Amino acid sequence: MKFKIIPTLVYLCLLPVLLALGMWQLDRSKQKQALLTSQEQAVATETLHLSATIENDTEALRYRQVDVTGHYDAAHQFLIDNQISDGKVGYFVLTPFILAGETKAVLVNRGWIPLNRNRSVLPDLQVHNAQATIVGRINHFPSVGIKLAGAETPTENWPSTVQVVDTNVLAKKLGYPLFQFQVELAKELPEGFKREWRSSTIMLPEQHTAYAIQWFALALTLTVLFIWYSFKQNDAQSKK
Repeated sequence: MKFKIIPTLVYLCLLPVLLALGMWQLDRSKQKQALLTSQEQAVATETLHLSATIENDTEALRYRQVDVTGHYDAAHQFLIDNQISDGKVGYFVLTPFILAGETKAVLVNRGWIPLNRNRSVLPDLQVHNAQATIVGRINHFPSVGIKLAGAETPTENWPSTVQVVDTNVLAKKLGYPLFQFQVELAKELPEGFKREWRSSTIMLPEQHTAYAIQWFALALTLTVLFIWYSFKQNDAQSKK
């Protein structure tokens, strides 16, 4: 059987792409299943008491329930700008919580508040600084799609606004070390704002598997069409 050059080249270029996309979706399915398993394990694990000796391993600690004793640094708070909730623009409030008997703090996300009509007027973030024990959930800081230059630099004033959280930069501004993760304040605790903590909004493993099957089906269809076309062309040539 003889194959036409152009159709053969098109087939040989498209087939590896379709197969690679199918394999990539299968790999993503395995990754998502591992992530969901780790989330379930984190939720089922007993509450962690946060101390200065805890390692900054955010991935290992993510979604762990945690309690921490200390006090808020009410005078030095951060606002993560450009956060959307129900279609409205606002901030996430990050308040340093200094561990009892330590100089290290964790940033507590006390929830979302709306932007004032006048952006230059910042919201009132009053919070008591007496010693207390709070509970919450360990998580990454909110992320952004595109990180602009200087987005991690906080404003000079207090409360200080920032686009992207870099704990090293914020620790330098505060003058004491920070954990590299945030604690999302439990909904039932006072002195918080709008809190709708969710797990990662990720595509389920089954959906990735379904997409993989579609890519493999396209590869099979392409192969069948290529073989059919080649036979048809050879048959046409033989009849001449």
